[in-house]
Amino acid sequence: MACARLQEDVVSPPLDAAAAGIAGLQASAWEVKPSLPRILDAIRRHMGMDVAFISEIAGGRRYFRHIDVGDSGFPVVPGDSHPAEESYCLRVVDGRLPELIPNACLNTEALTLAATLALPVGAHLSVPIRLADGRVYGTFCCFSFSPNATLTGRDLSVMRVLADMVGDQIQQDLEEQEAKRLVDERIDAALGSSGLRMVFQPIVQVETGRVVAFEALARFATEPYRSPDVWFAEAALAGRAAELEIMAIRLALASLVQLPPSIYLTVNASPETIVTGALADALRGQPLDRIVVEVTEHQAIERYEDIMEAVAPLKASGLRIAIDDAGAGYASFRHILNLHPEIVKLDISITRSIHSDRSRRALAAALCGFASETGCQIVAEGVETNLEFQVIKALGISKVQGYHLGRPVPLKDALALL
Repeated sequence: MACARLQEDVVSPPLDAAAAGIAGLQASAWEVKPSLPRILDAIRRHMGMDVAFISEIAGGRRYFRHIDVGDSGFPVVPGDSHPAEESYCLRVVDGRLPELIPNACLNTEALTLAATLALPVGAHLSVPIRLADGRVYGTFCCFSFSPNATLTGRDLSVMRVLADMVGDQIQQDLEEQEAKRLVDERIDAALGSSGLRMVFQPIVQVETGRVVAFEALARFATEPYRSPDVWFAEAALAGRAAELEIMAIRLALASLVQLPPSIYLTVNASPETIVTGALADALRGQPLDRIVVEVTEHQAIERYEDIMEAVAPLKASGLRIAIDDAGAGYASFRHILNLHPEIVKLDISITRSIHSDRSRRALAAALCGFASETGCQIVAEGVETNLEFQVIKALGISKVQGYHLGRPVPLKDALALL
């Protein structure tokens, strides 16, 4: 990206509850969660039962959410539902049935349920599953087709402990689902009319001072008012980064017809967007010799060959590849070595204060040497002062970008720069 300050006068607030919940999706991937199917299998075997399941009670119905039937052949699958009043589940929750029933045929209330004789139900264990706010989600149940007089209060205690674990898991899942729903609403709004717009930051030829290109940068007009990096990070956690990126790319490419043929345009795309083929679809019919795709991933890429395969036909038609934020981390150097870009964009972390920092100058000079050896070009990003500009110029870097040369502006203002 052109500048570390992706949107002027914006300080991104901490992620709100929904965004934090989505962040939990990523974090929870590293946690060891109890597997609900494994819990059901374990309790069914431990209790010597034929069927174990987790139910949800909602809208007057009992839904089977998870079920383990072992070898019983019980003809129910997740998602099946029945009227709650016709179930053991509701009657355990409201106290009409006890949680432990060694022999259902000896319980008067149980005999009022058709399933008791139809299945038949012999022994039955069921405890409520409660969420964090005390609401009953449903029940954690198991039953056998035959009575079992060996069941005791100790077995019921085991069920209650596991029901608490199940409740915690369900609570977390529900929170993540709600967080994703809210994020999806935000992204839908951003993708809607006027929710996403593009601004254009000039890339300037050092020797002539002329604008030779623009980088297209996304801006979001919908609430909450946050910087683009937060929007795209949240979209990535929700699995919608490619959708958002492609919308931004299409909006950017629409400006090409208004730019002189000598001006090229750079757009940002992650490796995931590239390898899915979505980028190729967005670029179809465009003048590829006037487009540069900046690879924006800041993490290690496992299969560079997939990216190379996806961009090979595009590069054959004139598309150029740039590595964004070179020097910002180890991953960017790996991208440079493996993707063989035509352009390497020097990160603001190197150009900032380069006039007073020997280490930054040395690293920039090393990258210039690499570029000379490999035939790629260097574009210095984040140039904000004349002192930085003069050092960049002395290093022989031919193109620069940053607030010293021009801020990101709407297209009409960008055209005025020409």
